[in-house]
Amino acid sequence: MWESESESAAGREYGTGLLTSTKHSVKTEGFHQRGNSWYVSADIPSDLVVQIGEANFHLHKYPLLSRSGKLNRIIYDSRDPDLNKIVMDDLPGGPEAFELAAKFCYGIAIDLTAANISGLRCSAEYLEMTEDLEEGNLIFKTEAFLSYVVLSSWRDSIVVLKSCEKLSPWAENLQIVRRCSESIAWKACANPKGIRWSYTGRRASQVSSPKWNDMKDSSPSRNQQVPPDWWFEDVSILRIDHFVRVITAIKVKGMRYELIGAGIMHYATKWLPGLMNDTTIPPDEGSNSSNSNSSSSSGGWKSGLQMVVSRPRDDTSTLQAKDQRMIIESLISIIPPQKDSVSCNFLLRLLRMANMLKVALALITELEKRVGMQFEQATLGDLLIPCYNKNDTVYDVDLVQRLLEHFLVQEQTESSSPSRPPFPDKHATSNINAKTRVARLVDSYLTEVSRDRNLTLTKFQVLAEALPESARTSDDGLYRAIDSYLKAHPTLTEHERKRLCRVMDCQKLSIDACMHAAQNERLPLRVVVQVLFSEQVKISNALSNSSLKEGVESHYQPMLPNRKTLLEGTPQSFQEGWAAAKKDINTLKFELETVKTKYLELQNDMENLQKQFDKLLKQKHTSAWTSGWKKLSKLTKMTNVENHDISPQLPTSEEQNRKTTTRKWRNSIS
Repeated sequence: MWESESESAAGREYGTGLLTSTKHSVKTEGFHQRGNSWYVSADIPSDLVVQIGEANFHLHKYPLLSRSGKLNRIIYDSRDPDLNKIVMDDLPGGPEAFELAAKFCYGIAIDLTAANISGLRCSAEYLEMTEDLEEGNLIFKTEAFLSYVVLSSWRDSIVVLKSCEKLSPWAENLQIVRRCSESIAWKACANPKGIRWSYTGRRASQVSSPKWNDMKDSSPSRNQQVPPDWWFEDVSILRIDHFVRVITAIKVKGMRYELIGAGIMHYATKWLPGLMNDTTIPPDEGSNSSNSNSSSSSGGWKSGLQMVVSRPRDDTSTLQAKDQRMIIESLISIIPPQKDSVSCNFLLRLLRMANMLKVALALITELEKRVGMQFEQATLGDLLIPCYNKNDTVYDVDLVQRLLEHFLVQEQTESSSPSRPPFPDKHATSNINAKTRVARLVDSYLTEVSRDRNLTLTKFQVLAEALPESARTSDDGLYRAIDSYLKAHPTLTEHERKRLCRVMDCQKLSIDACMHAAQNERLPLRVVVQVLFSEQVKISNALSNSSLKEGVESHYQPMLPNRKTLLEGTPQSFQEGWAAAKKDINTLKFELETVKTKYLELQNDMENLQKQFDKLLKQKHTSAWTSGWKKLSKLTKMTNVENHDISPQLPTSEEQNRKTTTRKWRNSIS
């Protein structure tokens, strides 16, 4: 993005980048190409052909052997003085780099740039063009250009590191990658004062963000403040392994972890098209893997894992999945360990792709622990991660269960840690607030996944009971989840419904939830009774508080004039707020009276039903023998009345005998 004053000075000091060899014995007018073959325009015919890939170079032995130790050794080891062809398919940099090296051997001026210096440096090392053969050989001059020109420039360091992607392992062994990474890290961490904006290796139309176009096109002055994320766009063009090297070097330099995390998120958004919803894969482009990306030039790159590749579609998709898996695994390993270094939304999206692409289990576990550290920041949409196992639930409920467990472990660790913050009360309050937010999130998640018919009762119950009771101040959300589960699973037995409702505390339901539950036919009868009882208790408490408040108001009746005077002196907004609050209180009182009336009606109906039930139960237990004896007793009474009417004057002894006989008969019956 920027160049310092030392960069341009270094370029002037070293020269224009033109290299020539002072010693050459073959006079030539230059190289010319015919098809895949290169020829030297000289009076002497060529006596050596060097084949590199499909390109053939028709050269002379002496200029090459005088500066290349490897060519010397090849011809000497062959024991064939008439050897006229050498094949070097493994030369780093390919035909382009060898063309420059051959021109240098012939004393032809070559132009060193950031785009060709890394390939030329590696090919010089391969050809062993050292100082032992000639002073000022190609290794020395390319190394000097790297040290004094490239590494002093932000733009050139990025371009050279990009060009090193196709030079492994030569660029690694020659420390080009390490030096460029450290140069980029140093400049990214330095205070960007006394710098000017410049393009890196791209054209203005290739800058993806409008913000960068506006800032660059406006040509800001030297005193304009540079944003702290100025280096994101430039570093994000690098291949993932080189990006990891740069971020690792930046960490060593001591950059803020929030800024490092933001740079990682910017890189992931660019190279993982499926990570964000607003990023799509172009239909006419294939996968751009780490290997295919290295073949792109330093000046022309594409934002994303996309590159035109003539492969079958299945191979392309497989290659793309492999590349994205490697990127995800690398990003997980370099995320700063501090909490809030990256957003929870980013971590969950990364976790979704990691599960989809079958990333290593150890890295997924590490990512889950990172999510658990800031689980209270998650949203419902972030948690709806599909389950990629067959014959299972639509959403990965087990994953959310693990995330919740990591969150609880983290909270327990922080509360028991000896190095707690200096204000423990505030820390405890923040923990309670975090648990409350997580409880609401879990209840919303349960409501969403409860519609899945494959969700077992055990999974629902375990997830609902994972949080402690103190985390939920109200169980209304949990009641909605239970009701939704009962709707989606109508075949549950009575025992299973009781077991499901056991996770809910009826005393934590609001009045509205209690009224809905009292009329809910899907709930077990025992739960409905508990809801009615808790509702009665709440209504009684509300009425008692209301009566107590009315008594307090009547007690302070003489003070009303002073209070009225005080209110008149307050602002109009406060008076309007007080009037609205008073209106709400009256509305709540009316609603409480209505609920109390409905409750009394329900209680009377219940008592009437209980009486009818007792009456039916009593009639059912009456036996046939009892009814028969009642009829016989009634008939006996009628016979006694008739006898009394016919002969009222009977002897006393006969009455005594009849009474005795009746008493004995009753005793015998009993």
